Amino acid sequence: MQFRRPKTVLGALSVLALAGAGIMAARGQGGAPAGPVGAAGSFEVSGVKVDVSGKSAEIARQGGWRIAQRKGWSMLSQQLTGTPGSLSDSALDAIVTGIVVEREQIGPNRYIASLGVQFDRAKAGSILGVSIAVTHSPPMLLVPLQYSGGVGQVFERDTAWARAWNRLRAAGSTIDYVRLRGTGADKLLVDTGQTLRHGRNWWRTILDQYGAVDMLVAEVQLRRDYPGGPIVGIFSATHGPDKDPITSFALRIDNGDAIDALFDTAVARIDKAYQAALAAGRLHTDAVLAARPPVAQPAAPAPEEVPLPTPLPSVEATPGATAATTSLSVQVETPNAAAVNASESAVRGVPGVRSATTTSLALGGISVMRVAFDGSQAALRAALESRGWSVQEGPGVLRIRRGAAPQASPTPKAQ
Repeated sequence: MQFRRPKTVLGALSVLALAGAGIMAARGQGGAPAGPVGAAGSFEVSGVKVDVSGKSAEIARQGGWRIAQRKGWSMLSQQLTGTPGSLSDSALDAIVTGIVVEREQIGPNRYIASLGVQFDRAKAGSILGVSIAVTHSPPMLLVPLQYSGGVGQVFERDTAWARAWNRLRAAGSTIDYVRLRGTGADKLLVDTGQTLRHGRNWWRTILDQYGAVDMLVAEVQLRRDYPGGPIVGIFSATHGPDKDPITSFALRIDNGDAIDALFDTAVARIDKAYQAALAAGRLHTDAVLAARPPVAQPAAPAPEEVPLPTPLPSVEATPGATAATTSLSVQVETPNAAAVNASESAVRGVPGVRSATTTSLALGGISVMRVAFDGSQAALRAALESRGWSVQEGPGVLRIRRGAAPQASPTPKAQ
């Protein structure tokens, strides 16, 4: 299970939607992770409320998590089958992969919290008798654009908006986000000016660099009445180089201390809008963006008639010249740092691979390697499949994964 250090929350934050959505509860956040987070292969139920008393704070907390598992399973069953369900605590321990603390208050003998519960997708789907197959979008580069004080920023500087997108647990989303850490070449390739360009050639070069086939821009404009006062966030979500609109809305908070709660609420709302657009068929990749310009081949010279040379003693031929080197992106699931090193070593061990370097790291998500290979993309795919990898192929990109699914870590038992 995923644990976070206990923390006391003084009160729930509220966010007012100017578009008329009323008051919405928003969760407080602790320190932001350095990179994107997620739980691949999980169903997730959020907003599970618990209020438990016990002989000590720890006993009350463990009891609250136990009750959250039961409530979460009932909510998941209601969502997927239309009727609430129940399981024994031992069965729940076997399928729960994580408990996420959204908000909690801890007293000497009482525990009040709002929690998220993550369930193993394969096991839960088998128990509920539902299909676990999910239609996902192709890999899409997510560009978090923030305007504050009239200045636009993507990765030029670290922003709360970019951190909010990296906090999104996208395992349950049908959008395959390619989220960047904003380090190294990211600051030069994906900046504010690039979001204003419509040229497909340069966008295609950037997308190939990160193993994506399309791009999404999530934009926020922050407006402050005075320092430390109310903040209005005007949010918009677009798709493609022409920035086709997907959704737009505005949210307001009373002071800057709740900026993370504001952004987390907006990120969840934009993610739902993108998923709805995918289901409605509005996220088609631009045909010009997806097209690859033909490579000009030099014209073969006309054969010349030459006199046959005098036969010479036969000499054994030297092995032929090395095949042309192909550079392509390889996507791989990296739940932890050890998986990154193991994946790089495995790819480097394929005959013909000159180099394999991770260019986009996403622990708990999909990392991207840049591979130089002496041969064609099809040859590399065949070599990887012969070594036990499951391979999906796209233009200039391969997505690989091991055949066996990772096992969920056991959850601590209640004391």
